[in-house]
Amino acid sequence: MAEPVVVGHDVWKIYGAGETAVPALRGLNVEIRRGEVLAVMGPSGCGKTTFLNCFSGLDDISRGEVTLEGTNIHTMPDAQKSAYRARRTGFVFQSYNLLPILSAEENVEMPLLIAGRPASEARSEARAILKQMGLGDRLAHRPSELSGGQQQRVSLARALVAHPAIVWADEPTGNLDAEGAHEVISLLRELNRRFEQTMVVVTHDADVAGACDRTLRMRDGAFVG
Repeated sequence: MAEPVVVGHDVWKIYGAGETAVPALRGLNVEIRRGEVLAVMGPSGCGKTTFLNCFSGLDDISRGEVTLEGTNIHTMPDAQKSAYRARRTGFVFQSYNLLPILSAEENVEMPLLIAGRPASEARSEARAILKQMGLGDRLAHRPSELSGGQQQRVSLARALVAHPAIVWADEPTGNLDAEGAHEVISLLRELNRRFEQTMVVVTHDADVAGACDRTLRMRDGAFVG
């Protein structure tokens, strides 16, 4: 059995203090293993996105411990945490989060440039992964010139170009029709098999969850069932 890559022990996230305190995460315990594709499901407001933000290190936790690849992400200085995310994690969002003034290949090469890779190498790798995703004829197109499914494929390419250990996807099919959603989740599974990355997919779509290896359900900031 593969080793755990993401581990959470008694993880809490509380907004506010005193009588106005609102717990968004309530003592989560979880292990996610290398190469696993995990779905996290639940109704709106149950804490799914807070879970993703806190376990990926985008947001702080109130108490508990989160380790990524054996390192406590929340004890790192901010600069080290940012550098770790740039090297070892990738993010896919419902809204794509592509920079509108950049072309597809410029959006994809950006994580490599931020990580300090030479510009020529970053451009070469961006082009290669976009071609693998069937976008070789869209390299110079800006996001406004791409369909929703194409934009999400560019977003996936950007998340995966640095070969991160962990990919965090927040409602990656939320803005797509059924055909586009099927295309994206099939691509996620193909890339998971090819690169053996751990993927955590926050979703409300039962079909998306059904394509994952395992599903955790959330309600009121806790895992249930």
